[in-house]
Amino acid sequence: MVGPELLLLLLGALVVTSIARRLNWSAPLVLVAVGLVVSFIPGVPEFELDPHLILVLVLPPLLYSAALDSSYLNIRANLRPIGLLAVGLVLFTTFAVGVTAKLVFPDLPFAAALVLGAVVAPPDAVAAVAIGRKLGLQRRAMTLLVGESLINDATALTAFKVAVAATVGTAMHPVAGVGMFLLVTVGGIAVGLVVGVAVRFLRKRLCEGVLESALGLLVPFGAYLLAEEGPHLFADVQFSGVLAVVVAGLYVGHHSPRGTYTTRLQDAAVWRSVDVLLESFVFALIGLQVSAIISDVDLNAGLLLGAGAVLLATILARFVWMYPASYLPVFLSKRLREKERRPHLGQVTVIAWAGMRGVVTLAAAAAIPPEVPGREIIVFCAFVVTVSTLLLQGTTLPWVINKIGFEGDDARKDALAEAQIQHRAAQAAVNRLDQEIEDVPEHVRDQLRSLAEHRGNAAWERLGRQDEESPAAAYRRLRRVMLSAERDEFIKARDAGEIDDEVLFRVLRELDLEEAALSRE
Repeated sequence: MVGPELLLLLLGALVVTSIARRLNWSAPLVLVAVGLVVSFIPGVPEFELDPHLILVLVLPPLLYSAALDSSYLNIRANLRPIGLLAVGLVLFTTFAVGVTAKLVFPDLPFAAALVLGAVVAPPDAVAAVAIGRKLGLQRRAMTLLVGESLINDATALTAFKVAVAATVGTAMHPVAGVGMFLLVTVGGIAVGLVVGVAVRFLRKRLCEGVLESALGLLVPFGAYLLAEEGPHLFADVQFSGVLAVVVAGLYVGHHSPRGTYTTRLQDAAVWRSVDVLLESFVFALIGLQVSAIISDVDLNAGLLLGAGAVLLATILARFVWMYPASYLPVFLSKRLREKERRPHLGQVTVIAWAGMRGVVTLAAAAAIPPEVPGREIIVFCAFVVTVSTLLLQGTTLPWVINKIGFEGDDARKDALAEAQIQHRAAQAAVNRLDQEIEDVPEHVRDQLRSLAEHRGNAAWERLGRQDEESPAAAYRRLRRVMLSAERDEFIKARDAGEIDDEVLFRVLRELDLEEAALSRE
């Protein structure tokens, strides 16, 4: 899949994403549905999936971008429940789906059934997180979904490799399998930390936003390849490239506030663009694979019923695991009861239903070796699970959240905390100003003090005024109007030949930065 076809796919995916966003629909779900319909149109070229392309060029930047935006502190505080989801649930789903597949497809070897289980085990939280943010899902639930999606890929891909090895006759002892899992995990984490520390060291010395962002684009690919391919230079082992990318992203993201503002602005713009492009590509590709998958199998009632059973087992396994894993540790441990609140039933239910499958299932299914018995059945079931969970659970998740009525009060708490800290920050700014003032005109001092006081009061005003425009909001609205007028004048001057484009671009950047500071979400 290269050349005009790939360009056409990317362009079409972006167009569909744009339309979905304008209509306030879930872009991933719309892309899957449109791709599914387009795949059956005669004359449409067949987009053959290359698993190497997904695992090396698509998955690392998506994971790295998600890790950059994630809170290391929140993930660390919720490491136990995230581990139960990202490791325990993945292994439980692998076994549960494997047993189900063996029952509904008796001719399928149990090892091959476990391959199917490993393929469909890891959920992709892209669509779930987008819906949860839009509907105001509580921060802890969002942290669990994001943390699970960052780590579960490594567990699933390791289980996939072990199951494939057992299927093709190179099975290892269970103890050796556990040892391999630990080696892969620890090695991936170590590589990610080394890469993260090295990137932070280099960024401090580049001191230029463009170069720092350019270096950042290389990090996910470098971390992944270093973990997956680097150990081969010394021994026949592989570390988890997925974990290396995630750890590097968490480390760099955690330390990014100590960098320069230009780098943060550029990184945000760059990675948002990368996310939109790659996510649009992946979800469109999922839909486009359906007709090709169907043409490769003998479609009959037995296969459809078996695939339906695998889908049901995949969904139910998450529910069967979620409730005991959420409540038993707190019930059995006095220390946890004192430290943590009892999990909200609505939160557990929402997370249990947010188990849509995506890019990793897609890539793993395509990467199954031809010598694995029943490969066509496994691939077909994997795509049924992927498409069905995206369309079924993805479209009903907003209804589930609204029906349960489970929304967080994080916005109110955040506003109160921001107001308190902003007041201290404004006072610190005024104190620093008083220390630095020497021969500065009085009107400059008053202007700077007024700006600091305005920022200090703005958060309190947003907190206290809900139904009317606060002074801070009025200030931002009117200042945007003024900035727009300034832009119009400079553009008119450029069009009239009074100034050069270089002057215009320099002024526009200054105005854009000020408006970006005003346009806070």
